[in-house]
Amino acid sequence: MFRFATVSGQNVHWFLRRNCSITPSQLGWLYASLCVVSMGIGLVFWVHGARLVLPFAWLELAAVGLAFILYARHATDGERIALEQGRLVVELENGGTVERAEFLQHQVRVEPQASDRSLIEVSGQGRSVRVGRYVRPELRAALAREIRMALRGA
Repeated sequence: MFRFATVSGQNVHWFLRRNCSITPSQLGWLYASLCVVSMGIGLVFWVHGARLVLPFAWLELAAVGLAFILYARHATDGERIALEQGRLVVELENGGTVERAEFLQHQVRVEPQASDRSLIEVSGQGRSVRVGRYVRPELRAALAREIRMALRGA
């Protein structure tokens, strides 16, 4: 019945996540192994008299570490939409910050922002939230239909 949602009793949950090829913990292990290899090579050159290789290895690892931190910060971004006890709860996580909005089930509107491939606007009671960032554009209309169907209780 639902393609994107998980149903448990009367509650319906949608978990929309970024498609990441590597988790932050895996990235940490990759970075640690890169540090060991790069520092090992730098030390070998240091011992053989090439004194500038080690400081450049440190600089390289600092730059790569910064890039990895920026990646890991957004690796767990996602959207959680839940229909529970007559309320539609939307939580958007972006870079560690969570934005939460609650709507009454019978007063919420779900519609595309501009076209069928645009983000889905969930609005009601003077507030609106855009969801669907982590769903392929061609599937957003199906997600909107699914949310509407759950809101109607079908």
